[in-house]
Amino acid sequence: MRAGFVLGNTVAVLVATAVAAGTLWPVYQSGAFVLLVAVAALLGSAIAIAGALFRWPAWLVGSVTIGTYLVVGVPLAVPGLALFGVLPSAAGLAELLPATALAWKQLVTIVLPVGDYQALLVPALILVLLTSVIALSVALRAAVAEFALLAPIVLFLAGIALGPSIAEAPTLVGLGLFTVLVVWLLGLNLSRRRRRQIVLTGPARVPRADRRAGAVRSVGIAAAALLVAAAVGSMAAGALPPTAARDVLRTRVVAPFDARAYPSPLSSFRAYLQPDLADTVLFDVTGLPAGGRIRLATLDDYDGVVYSVGTVDAAGAGADSGSFTRLPYRLDQSAVPGQEVTLSVTIEAYSGVWVPGVGALEQIDFGGDDAPALSESFVYNDLGGTGAVVAGLGRGDSYTLTTVLPASADELAADLADARPGTAVLPPIGVLPDGLEDTLAGYLSPGDSQGQALQAMLEGLAASGYVSHGAADEPVSRSGHGADRISQLLAAQPMLGDAEQYAVTAALMARQIGFPARVVMGFAPTTAGSTVEVTGADVSAWIEIQTQDDGWVALDPTPAARDIPDPQPNDLTPAARPQTVLPPPIPDTDEQVDQVPPELSTSDPAPADDPFWDAVRLWLTVAAWTLAGLGILLAPFLAIVAAKAWRRRRRRRASLPLTRIIGGWQEFADSATDHGIMSDGGATRAELSRSVGGVRAEWLAAAVDRAAFAPNGVAETDPDDIWVSVRELRASFAAASTRRDRLRAAVSLRSFGRYAKRTTGRDGRQVGTLRGAGGSRKGLSL
Repeated sequence: MRAGFVLGNTVAVLVATAVAAGTLWPVYQSGAFVLLVAVAALLGSAIAIAGALFRWPAWLVGSVTIGTYLVVGVPLAVPGLALFGVLPSAAGLAELLPATALAWKQLVTIVLPVGDYQALLVPALILVLLTSVIALSVALRAAVAEFALLAPIVLFLAGIALGPSIAEAPTLVGLGLFTVLVVWLLGLNLSRRRRRQIVLTGPARVPRADRRAGAVRSVGIAAAALLVAAAVGSMAAGALPPTAARDVLRTRVVAPFDARAYPSPLSSFRAYLQPDLADTVLFDVTGLPAGGRIRLATLDDYDGVVYSVGTVDAAGAGADSGSFTRLPYRLDQSAVPGQEVTLSVTIEAYSGVWVPGVGALEQIDFGGDDAPALSESFVYNDLGGTGAVVAGLGRGDSYTLTTVLPASADELAADLADARPGTAVLPPIGVLPDGLEDTLAGYLSPGDSQGQALQAMLEGLAASGYVSHGAADEPVSRSGHGADRISQLLAAQPMLGDAEQYAVTAALMARQIGFPARVVMGFAPTTAGSTVEVTGADVSAWIEIQTQDDGWVALDPTPAARDIPDPQPNDLTPAARPQTVLPPPIPDTDEQVDQVPPELSTSDPAPADDPFWDAVRLWLTVAAWTLAGLGILLAPFLAIVAAKAWRRRRRRRASLPLTRIIGGWQEFADSATDHGIMSDGGATRAELSRSVGGVRAEWLAAAVDRAAFAPNGVAETDPDDIWVSVRELRASFAAASTRRDRLRAAVSLRSFGRYAKRTTGRDGRQVGTLRGAGGSRKGLSL
């Protein structure tokens, strides 16, 4: 094996692996990943080279690869548990081995990028190590070295499948890999032609028939492989724009937390105001800026009964409710305008799955005895800014938050009249409370812009509303925020409620104006200091509206506390209000076409897709496209094998005995030619038999010569005996060859070149030239 051949293929594998691994960069985005790719690709190449030089069988190459994975797996994929940073440890192996099977699903249920979090680098190590070993082993040892190109393509596709649903500039990696594969393919074909010339003909000139056959084969292989490489390039360059959404595994796998399984936190709003919790410290916060609000959960799904935390499944197609996924070491919030702050929270009397926080979370570090369990079960919805711990928080738990705190509502209030609605699509409103549109129309003036209408709505609620929690010393104010409670709030004189009702009312009115709006349940501490004790009395609710310029903006629609006037008697005469044309709301979802009432509908709702079968269908689709690519790549070789089988069948089933006998010899000569024993189509049968060696070959040559030239030769020669000898000689060729040589002979075109030179008889039929044992020639109609 020539050093230049090994070096060239090694460089090609390393470059192709590095480029293909670029699709995994959005998943990790860390120096540990770069180190892993470099080391794993070098180790995989070293294993492949050793296997080729020492002719290791496949099982030994696989065993060495597994051993290498166990040795370097901890330092590369679980670096935090490596001894001295370079040696595996028992704890590291305990993480590495389960992660070999489990890290794949964990990787697609976590927020990206993950860095070197836990053992999530294991899938990258497996992919890079395996593809580099397979690619270089095939390039150095396989009869069809072009199959090596499939390994980096698999790595490229795996990176897409495991990557984010939003592709950032996918053309660079796809076109880069396409270029590398084309250059590599051309190098493989050039190297093959040089080796064939040296092995078959030495320094002599390659016969024209061989050159023609080799050229045809090279062109066929190159065309097939270029089709596969072009498919890879088109998937990245043509199918995806510079920034595009795509259907990947993380969009199909079920998230580890379903918010619908828990009651809406807004339903327990009044519970915090009860005497047992109102003055009780729920948790301590250190580092909260003055006037800061603490978010418990963001609610964007209203069904007329409760405002709940929306999910992707419940929101419907296109809705921006987000999903809860596991959080790696850090989130990139550089695009969020605001101030970065660090808060420390210690849990006292509070309990539940929702994690109190502020702003856009960048990083969370849990403390205490339960820190590992809390960190493992923490999930986060980045679109809603809501965190949850599946195991639940309890007394003694603590954590530190690094977050980006956006500008306060007071800073944006001056620009509220000029605000324009954002583009977020929220879950549709299930039931709109009676009287809400009429009350909203009374707050607006003709000609108001959407921003002015929003500001007028907030001012109207502040002017006509009064705060009452329904306590013993307060006017009656029923809890809840269902459609009936909101209708009661709007119809009462005076309007009585608290932040629970006013936040829901303002969010629904903002939706009617055209602004994406949602309710936030949390706490608004009234005390200040370096450490703030948050009590039940600090519970609050507010809304967030999305604008084109400032994103999600927090607004407090609850009126200021003031004396409540006496209730007014019900006036049956409707109050005169100015006629106002309400701007049409922005539709939340596609127009509903089914107007049949639920109780009259006889058809069952469409069953929800099973995520497991969705994933199965996705993998089957990937497998189908992979098989299609393999089919394109294998098509030229399968065509050659089929043509040889058809040629052999035609010769053996010829109608004339002499034609069957001569056909048997031709089949033997073609097999010898394809195995490289003879390349001169003009050799006599005796010369060819001596080149092959053995009694069987010499008997076959003599028998065919006797049948072709002796007066009664055909009658004395049994065609079936000839073909039995041919079959035994072909089997001896295969037994004396390596697997690689057998594959090469099966797809060789050299035997077709033996019949390139033909003569034409007087009657127009093609006549082949036969050469007897003594060198004499005789024409035979074929």
